[in-house]
Amino acid sequence: MNRSVLSAPAPPARLDAAPGRVGRSPLAIVFVTVLLDLVGFGIVIPLLPLYAQGFGAGPVAVASLLAVYSAMQFLFAPSWGRLSDRFGRRPVLLVGLFGSALSYLLCGLAGSVATLLAARALGGFMGANVGVAQAYVADVSPPEERARAMGMIGAAFGLGFILGPALGGALAGFGTAVPFLAAAGLTLANALLALWWLPESLPAEARGTTARSPGLATRLRALRGTRLRAPYAAAFLLTLAFAAAEATLSLWADRRWGMGPRTVAFLFAYLGLVSVLAQGWGVGRLTRRLGERRTAIVGLAALAVGMAALAAAPTLAMLGLALAALAFGQGTASPSLSSWVSRAAGAAEQGQVLGVYQSLSALGRVVGPMGGGLAFAHLGISAPYLAGAALVFAALAVVALAGGVS
Repeated sequence: MNRSVLSAPAPPARLDAAPGRVGRSPLAIVFVTVLLDLVGFGIVIPLLPLYAQGFGAGPVAVASLLAVYSAMQFLFAPSWGRLSDRFGRRPVLLVGLFGSALSYLLCGLAGSVATLLAARALGGFMGANVGVAQAYVADVSPPEERARAMGMIGAAFGLGFILGPALGGALAGFGTAVPFLAAAGLTLANALLALWWLPESLPAEARGTTARSPGLATRLRALRGTRLRAPYAAAFLLTLAFAAAEATLSLWADRRWGMGPRTVAFLFAYLGLVSVLAQGWGVGRLTRRLGERRTAIVGLAALAVGMAALAAAPTLAMLGLALAALAFGQGTASPSLSSWVSRAAGAAEQGQVLGVYQSLSALGRVVGPMGGGLAFAHLGISAPYLAGAALVFAALAVVALAGGVS
C-alpha cells in the first residue's frame, strides 16, 4: 500500500492490444468510452424526474428512482473493483456497458413507476464500475500525472453532461420515451466499439487473487482508518450534498422559474460545460501547484458557496453564477479526492480501493436524493441546497484538518 509501488505502473506497451488497436493511447480510448457512456447517462438524468411525473410519481418517488440506482452502486462497486483486480479491467467494463444499454431500453419501454424502478436498479448494478474506469486510468498513468488523468475522466463526465442533456432536450419533442431509447442505442454502440478498441490495462502478472470483496463493515471501517479517512469521508459528504441538489434541480427549476423539459435539459448541459472546463483544464494545473488536498479544499469551498447562492438567487443571471460555482466546485473536488485515494493505494489494489471510494460516494447518492426529495416536499424547495451547503462545509473541514498529505 505504499505510494512507491505506484511509481512503475504497467506501461501501454504491455497492454493486450488486439488487431486494429495498436498505436492508440489507452487513456484516450477509455476517455472516449466513458464519454459515450456518460452521454447516454446525461440524456436520461435531467428528463427522468419529469418522465416519472407522467406516471404519477411525486418528489419522493422521483428521488427513489435516483436512489435505487445509487444503492446498487453502493452494494456492488467494490465487487466490480475486486473482479477487475482479479480478471482485468476490460471484461468488467464491457459487461457494464452492455447491461447499461439494456437498462435504458427497459426505461424507454416502461409503463409504470415500478418498471422504471426495476430498470434503474439494473442500471445501477451495471453502472457500478466507475471505480474500474478510474483503476484503468491509474494503471496507465504515472503518480505525478494521476490527478490530471483523473481530471480527463472527469472531463468526459462533464462533456457527457453537455452533449447528453442537449441531445435529450432535442429528442424530447419526439416523445417522452424517445430519449431513453436513444440512450439505449448509443450505449449499445459504445459497448460494441469498446469490444473492438478497448485494450486490457492490467497485465496478467499484476492481477490479484483476492477471493472476497470488502463487506459493508469493512467499508464503514474505512472511514475510521487514518490513511484514507479524510478523502473517503469528504467524498461521501460531497456526493450526499450534490446528489440531493441534482435530484431536485429539475423540479426546482420547474416550480421556481417555470422551466420545461427542454430548458431543464440545457440547464444541465450548462453545468456540464463548466464541469468540463474545471476538470479538463483547471484541476491538473491546480493539483500541480497546490497538491490534491488543497485543490480539494478550493473545490469544496466553491461548491458550498454555489449551493448557498443557488437557494437565494433572485435573478437568472445570479442563478447562472451560482450554478457555475457549483459545477466548478464539484468538478474540481471530485477528481482531486479520487487521485488522493489512488496515490495512497498499492498497484495491486487500485480497483478495490477505488471501488470502496465509489461505493461510499454511491451511498451518498442513495441518501442524498431521498433526503433532498423529503426536504423539497416538506421544508421548502430551497431546503436541499441550504442543507447541501452545510454538508459541503463539513467536508471542507474534514479535508482541511487532514494532515500528512499535500
